[in-house]
Amino acid sequence: MPKPSLWGDIADTLTAEVGRGGYAPGDKLPSEAELSLRFGVNRHTVRRALAHLAGQGLLHARRGAGVFVAARPTEYPLGQRVRFAQAVQAGGQSPSRRFLRRETRSAAQEEARLLGLTDGAQVHVVEGISLADGLPLAAFQSVFPALRFAGLLQRLDSTLSITQALRDEGLADYTRASTRIVADRAGAALAGLLHLPEGAPVLRTKAVNVDAFGQPVEFGTTWFAGDRVTLTVGPDECEK
Repeated sequence: MPKPSLWGDIADTLTAEVGRGGYAPGDKLPSEAELSLRFGVNRHTVRRALAHLAGQGLLHARRGAGVFVAARPTEYPLGQRVRFAQAVQAGGQSPSRRFLRRETRSAAQEEARLLGLTDGAQVHVVEGISLADGLPLAAFQSVFPALRFAGLLQRLDSTLSITQALRDEGLADYTRASTRIVADRAGAALAGLLHLPEGAPVLRTKAVNVDAFGQPVEFGTTWFAGDRVTLTVGPDECEK
């Protein structure tokens, strides 16, 4: 039988330690230097072992932060009433959100069509990252009719909850009218936002939300990290 490789031994040891609970999902592993010292090998050997475990989905690297034990996929329902924070909390994880861009501009053709707006109508655009236990779960872009929700962007200065900001603008409730899901690969920019390797699988959803009268109030596009989320389709009464 061939002699086991050093990097293979390290990978087996780390796998066993994760399996025993020595490292929990989301835990950060020691640095390459610390692991090199522990196992008495060079960094290249450690790096190969970590790359092997990342390829198996056991670990993931966050650019500039280190290597972490992969968290279990987040169960995310795509029902009539979906609220990000509630969906993540229901899975025992801590939700957070980071806004990257907020602007008002003329609606693109698809945005105007899906929101029932005239050509050239103004829309508010909100882009950001949704996180579960500090790990990026998805990147999103939400588009709203600016005339109906005139103060929406200002309200988001004081809350990270889009649902609450819409309530403050007079929208008591809204539901999902349609969702389209497509498998895709992360380009360089998206991979950087989600802390994924370029080309990693993502699930892209396009959805339209409507008010109680069926009037479109939001057109949203979301890019989910493929290995961090399980999308489920069915009736849902999740509310923030």
